[in-house]
Amino acid sequence: MQNDIQIAPSILSADFLRLGAELDAIATADLVHYDVMDGHFTANITYGQFVLEQVKRGTDLPVDVHLMVANPEEAVPLFIAAGADIVNFHWEAQTHAHLLVQEIHKAGRLAAITLNPATPVCALESIVDELDMVLLMSVNPGYGGQKFIESTYGKLRALRRLCDEHHVCPRIEVDGGVGAGNAEALVAAGADTLVAGSGVFKQADRATAIADLRAAAARGRLAHA
Repeated sequence: MQNDIQIAPSILSADFLRLGAELDAIATADLVHYDVMDGHFTANITYGQFVLEQVKRGTDLPVDVHLMVANPEEAVPLFIAAGADIVNFHWEAQTHAHLLVQEIHKAGRLAAITLNPATPVCALESIVDELDMVLLMSVNPGYGGQKFIESTYGKLRALRRLCDEHHVCPRIEVDGGVGAGNAEALVAAGADTLVAGSGVFKQADRATAIADLRAAAARGRLAHA
């Protein structure tokens, strides 16, 4: 497990009429989580590479681009060009995962793969050694109002075991229904990067919300140790 916990607010929950101010309000976080939905891999459509260029100008935080798209082979170069620091594509959407990871690394960016809730971690057996991060979805992507999937805890533990067996330590990120109420348990199960949307942006004080997540995560780290 990584020595530090990272908090990654998802700007999908931000007020886009005040995006610059919203980015300023999460300056104490570690990453900006940037969800891209295309209306094909997911039912909804969000935003693309041109908004990413604006986000990059509005924050000094690294941007973790989560590509929930049906054509990651075409999308990856576009988001690299727009400034993505971490490029994260879905295992379920890709055709040649190793080639995509190599392309991301060749561009000097970090490479990550996301697994949907129904995809087992054993899918990553042949590529986990190449990854900088793995994202586990704890809800199904693209749909609002879902409950956190409780089996995520077991999946986190299984992913941690897989990484230990391969003697690698990619960051382990979790996204969907994450907040101060379950951050401790998620970190205790093996997560070290927490994506929170409404858990940050729907709170009156974003900095306090981020601090609360860190405090809960720190308790989970102690439980994991």
